[in-house]
Formats: sequence, C-alpha cells, structure tokens
Amino acid sequence: MGACMALCSLASCASCLCGSAPCLLCGCCPSSYNSTVTRLLFSFFLLLGTLVSVIMILPGMETQLRKIPGFCQGGTTIPGVENHVNCDVIVGYKSVYRMCFAMACFFFLFSAIMIRVKSSKDPRAAIQNGFWFFKFLILVGITVGAFFIPDGTFHDVWFYFGIVGSFMFILIQLILLIDFAHSWNEVWMRNAEEGNSKCWFSGLLFFTILHYALAFAAIVLFYLYYTKPDNCTEHKFFISFNLILCVIISVLSILPKVQDASPQSGLLQSSIITMYTMYVTWSAMTNNPNRECNPSLLSLVSNISTTEAMPTSSPGMVQWWDAQGIVGLVIFLFCTFYASIRSSSNAQVNRLMQTEEGKGTVGGEEVGKDGLRRVVDNEEDGVTYNYSFFHFHLLLASLYIMMTLTNWYKMYWSFFYSTMPAVWVKISSSWLSLGLYLWTLVAPVIFPNRDFN
Repeated sequence: MGACMALCSLASCASCLCGSAPCLLCGCCPSSYNSTVTRLLFSFFLLLGTLVSVIMILPGMETQLRKIPGFCQGGTTIPGVENHVNCDVIVGYKSVYRMCFAMACFFFLFSAIMIRVKSSKDPRAAIQNGFWFFKFLILVGITVGAFFIPDGTFHDVWFYFGIVGSFMFILIQLILLIDFAHSWNEVWMRNAEEGNSKCWFSGLLFFTILHYALAFAAIVLFYLYYTKPDNCTEHKFFISFNLILCVIISVLSILPKVQDASPQSGLLQSSIITMYTMYVTWSAMTNNPNRECNPSLLSLVSNISTTEAMPTSSPGMVQWWDAQGIVGLVIFLFCTFYASIRSSSNAQVNRLMQTEEGKGTVGGEEVGKDGLRRVVDNEEDGVTYNYSFFHFHLLLASLYIMMTLTNWYKMYWSFFYSTMPAVWVKISSSWLSLGLYLWTLVAPVIFPNRDFN
C-alpha cells in the first residue's frame, strides 16, 4: 500500500514537471497562486545559472574549464591567438559570458513566446506555468551550445549588450526598491494606526536614521579614498552632484504639497533611495581605470597603468571578487526574490513593472481528488503580471549578473581592463533613477486631476 501511494505521489510530481498540471504544494507551504509559483521557479532558474557562474570563477576551476575542447589551450587552442593567451586568466571570464548568454537566450525565447498572453486560458499559459523539466533541458542545451561559440568578436559585442542591459536593470532595481519602500512604509503606518503607534513610529524613525547615517558615512569615505586634492575631478563631481540630488529629493518628500498629494511619501523611501544612489556611485568609481583615483581597482593583471587603460605586462592571478560586487549580488538577489512575490498597491509602479494589482480570479485552497494540495490558478480571468515583460526583466538580470561577476571589465586577448564607458553608464543610471523617484513625488502635484494612488 505504501509503495502504491509513493508511486501515485511520484506520478503527480511528474505531471507538474513534465506537463501543464498545477504544481503540488508540500504540507508546510501556505496556499499559493499559480502566478507566484511560476515567477519563483523562473527566478530559481536565474539563481541556478548565477550560482554556476560564481562557481566557474572560483579559484581552481580554471584547470577543469581548460578541458573543454576548443575553449582554451589544453584542449584546442583558440583560432588566431595560439600560444598568446593565459588560460588561467581568461577561462573564468569566458565561462561567465557564455553561461549568462545562455540564460539571456532562454529568457528571450520565453519573452517572445509569451507576447500578449491575456489569461491562463491561452494555450501558451500552459507552457508558462508547466513543463518545468523540459524548460530545464532547454536551458541546459543552450548552455552547452554556448560553450562552443567561436571567440571572434563575441566578447566585444556581448560586452556592449551587457552594458546596455545592465543600465536598464539598474533602473528596474530602483523601481523595485521604491515599491518596497512604499509598501514597507504603508504597512508600518497602518500598524501604527491600529495600535502601539509609538513602537511602529520608533521603528520607522530608526531605519530612516540608519539609512541616512550609512549614506553619510559612505560619502565621507568616498571623499577620503576616491578623491585627491589635485586630481580625480570626475569623482568629486559624481559625489557632490549626487549628494545634492539626494538632499533635494529628501526635502521634497516632506513638503506639505507633496504630502497632501501623496500621503504615502516620506523620508523612509528617500533614505533608501539615497543609500542605493551612494552604492551606484561607489560602483561607478570602482570602474575608473585611473588607479590613483581608484584604490579598489582589481589587479586582474599584475601591473595596471594608472594613466592608460591597457595593461602592459603579462597577466597574473585573477581576482574577480570585490566588496561592491558582493553588495551588488546581494541587492540583485533581494530584488529578484521581491519581483517574484510582490503584490503592490502603487499604481505608478504597477504601470512601470507591467503588473495589475487585484486582477485575476482569487480562489481558495485547491485540493485534488487524491487529497493533495495544489497551486491555485488565479489567472483564468486575466493575468496578474505581463508574462513577456517578466522574462525580459530576467533577461536584463542575466546581463547584469554577467557584468557584475566580471566587474564590468573588458577583455583583450588575455588582458583585462576597466573602461570609462562603464563608469558613465553606472553614474548616468543613478541620475535617471533619482529622476524617476523625483517624478513619483512631483507628478501628483503637477497633475492633481490624475489618479496616482
């Protein structure tokens, strides 16, 4: 009898993995909707690819990666640059580019397939919400094929794709952080109104002060380590200009007119945006090829000139990790998870993220004839998020991970160097991010007859 029950359970799981049946829920899981579970599983694919990319750049992995035929010396040499490359240096970089290229192709494929899906009654919705085993096989197949792409101009072209995609993803991260800050403030304010207001208001005040304190400490450290009295003019401008912009948005967020038009705005949101802006500023300065202005410039090559972008000596030990890269990964993980479970009441953010609050059929917990709990299909009347845009967002996330893990460095044969375009892309994204947040503050004041709630 026990064996029969086990076989039935396995058959049910197989229908979830290999078919379009609603997925099973474990006994400890709360009731879940199809839309949430699907986003979490696709995000898991992205995180799995990220983990593989991280493993590929760990010290010692280069000896294993060199065994891939045609990937570098030790298998078959790279056409055109025989005996001129150091495999210990380039294989990690190449592996990350190919793994992230495979993920980007995977999500682009689904983004194209899911264009204009309106409800779960569309046949394509079954592909979106099921067949997970076959999706995994497709991702593995694309990844294997990506490792046999000839070098040629692949890295140069994909580097610029990565820059553009990362710029767009930084903006999406900012939108998600704004949404998170609004939701956080809304929930705590509601709790304060319902009871024990002193505790909840104290919590809001504590975190607001903490965020501003961290941002102020970062600014002081930036001036100490990333500027010189007679040099580093760009860094002085970046730090000062972004500081002024952060002060402006903080003051605007508490003006009476802004508060009347947008009661949900406040210093908590501004403090989070200020802290994020300081992170992006720091990230931009760590890509300055001038070592005198950038003490954190990674020594991917043993001697990197402080005035020239191109290294002149033989390559040395690869060091891919630095503090800003780790912080970037943490923010990425948070935003990816939040994008998968978010249910926002902010109309502006919902329009920007192509989601619709409250849309879709809301049902109770679904229990099958076998007594097993299954995911509830809450999209029969309409999807709760834009399938195509969600995959496009994950595509951009793949490009952002590629650039973050390789520190936005460009490869020339077996040399790596930082570039000023990477600096300007990051810093301009911080300005555009602040502009978006500024718009969320002033738009209800400028257009009082429009509904922004």
